[in-house]
Amino acid sequence: MILLPEQCRAARALLDWSQERLASLADVSRSTIRGFEGGHHDLHATTEAQIVKTFEAAGIRLLPDGENGPGVRLKRPK
Repeated sequence: MILLPEQCRAARALLDWSQERLASLADVSRSTIRGFEGGHHDLHATTEAQIVKTFEAAGIRLLPDGENGPGVRLKRPK
């Protein structure tokens, strides 16, 4: 799965997370998150995997690019 900057921002918004919090939980630098979300650079595959794993653990489901474009969904607790 390729994480898009827009999905990253949307997922953080759904979780009410700052860039600092995501960076801390995913064990990456805040400047990496800031640069990626700002469209200044792509993520390395391992960094992307860490961020996606962190989002998934928090209940985020990343939706692939489909008819309505890529998206983000927050899973409801069971």
